[in-house]
Amino acid sequence: MRTEYKIFAGVAVFLFGAATVYGFYTHATATDGAVSSGSAYAGGVEWVGVVALILSGLLCLMCAGFFWFVARRIDLRPEDREDGEIAEGAGEVGFFSPGSYWPFGIALSASIAGLGLVFWMWWLLAFGLICVIFTACGMLFEYYSGTRHPESSHH
Repeated sequence: MRTEYKIFAGVAVFLFGAATVYGFYTHATATDGAVSSGSAYAGGVEWVGVVALILSGLLCLMCAGFFWFVARRIDLRPEDREDGEIAEGAGEVGFFSPGSYWPFGIALSASIAGLGLVFWMWWLLAFGLICVIFTACGMLFEYYSGTRHPESSHH
């Protein structure tokens, strides 16, 4: 986890620096008269780009903080050690679904909700969001099998 938080922190620092440079550059361009008066940022900084870069930096900083917090609480992984061997990372990683149609259903539902939002058809938006909830629940409980108490079936 130490490698991950360093990467995210580095990207956050870059984004904050890019926001600063972008703000100064757009301010200098606007005051030089190179921008027409009909522009969205005539006479000042182009705030949409600056805010987007700052928010992206904050998002990366949040991820870096999470990975730093987790890295303090767990032992070093082989990836985090200089003397770590590839064989140390061998073994079962987790369970991965061999195939599922639920992600397609979620994408289709999100597309329907997106179309409802774009064309401001509240009924289509509501239908799409309800479909997103049902398909997400379908994917979440895909491998759940109902028998919770197998010993109760032997009466």
